[in-house]
Amino acid sequence: MRNSMLSVIIPSYKDPLLVKTIDSLLENARGNIEILAVLDGYWPTFELRGDPRVRYIHLGRNGGMRNAINTGVLASSGEYIMRTDEHCVFGDGFDVILTKDCEPNWIVTPRRYYLDTEKWEVMDISYVDYEKLAINGNHKFEGQKWHQREKERQHIMVDETMAMQGSCWVMKKSWWEAVIGELQTEGYGPLVQDSHEMVFKTWKAGGKLMINKNTWFAHKHKSFRRTHDEETIPALKEQSYRYALDIWKEYYLNEIKPKWNL
Repeated sequence: MRNSMLSVIIPSYKDPLLVKTIDSLLENARGNIEILAVLDGYWPTFELRGDPRVRYIHLGRNGGMRNAINTGVLASSGEYIMRTDEHCVFGDGFDVILTKDCEPNWIVTPRRYYLDTEKWEVMDISYVDYEKLAINGNHKFEGQKWHQREKERQHIMVDETMAMQGSCWVMKKSWWEAVIGELQTEGYGPLVQDSHEMVFKTWKAGGKLMINKNTWFAHKHKSFRRTHDEETIPALKEQSYRYALDIWKEYYLNEIKPKWNL
């Protein structure tokens, strides 16, 4: 029998919303899942959720989000892997929908809404489906809302896109092992540009980044406070942005941008 388990990896740093995120995953999963919460160099001051589907991995020191994701993937046992942030809620049956419509060489991200983490409810703000990949002021790679593509392709429920936030994605673990390998910390630093690294590697290997509109998640709105590696973000962001541009800028300008006719 095919192992169709989905392993959900949550890099966690001092955010008590981890428990509510785990609850939402458990309540809305309709298939076989395991949740691996990677506690990145801290012991929680809040009560963790006890459930046989949940495992907690404690790292002895804070190594950053990229390292926490790598650790979770290595410890996972599912055919599919999913990464999510620790301040999200999910649509009913998200796991079955995302894995059913996931080809071996795809990264799939669901429709994204915004979460009010004080009220713990989805905000009345338009969702995000498509994002195009751009270089912002020759400074960094970033995803930008792609309104034209959304309008033209609104009835296509599983479709190719260029960029994702990185806070929720699914792929086959075999694709991670063969193509992604691991999220690189040298040069990139511990925290950002992880989604772009994965997408570039996927494109180079002939794969695709896909949006699946048949399900959704809601991610903490940017107006609410962050926790993961909060203290080190200012110093390390610029290094990561520069490094990513050094590695991928020519590939993006010469091969990716012309392909999408941007």
